[in-house]
Amino acid sequence: MGKQKKKKSSNGSSTIALNKKARHDYSIADKFEAGVQLQGWEVKSIRAGKVQLVDSFVIIKNGEVWLVGAHMTPLIQACTHVVAEPRRERKLLLNKKEINKLFRHTANEGHTCVCLALYWKGANVKAEIATVTGKKQHDKRAEEKNRDWDRQKSRIMKEN
Repeated sequence: MGKQKKKKSSNGSSTIALNKKARHDYSIADKFEAGVQLQGWEVKSIRAGKVQLVDSFVIIKNGEVWLVGAHMTPLIQACTHVVAEPRRERKLLLNKKEINKLFRHTANEGHTCVCLALYWKGANVKAEIATVTGKKQHDKRAEEKNRDWDRQKSRIMKEN
């Protein structure tokens, strides 16, 4: 008898949380994938979907990269014996070249570093971080106008 291949379970997307506000407020320059150092209760709350990245950002301290402001709500049944801190700083795992590149972008070029998304990659939680520059109000309006025009074009093409 031949080996049977296991089908991957299709529970939907592997995305845990998105920072939609960051994509709206900033122009993205470079993207990086980083591992996230988590405690046990944090993984349980991530599996339950209790994560928010709304006001989160990334800083570099002493040659290490940290995610600040991400909120992970502790589950009552998961952390009875641990004092859970929902907004603690979490270390991001990057190699030295990527850390140096991030440092150059934020120090010299005046970019900011934010977390765009958290997602599963296998059994690990990964963070998509990016160096960004702020958009002006007129840039946001122009982007919205272009998006609307693209929608109208696709409607017209469907009709014909």
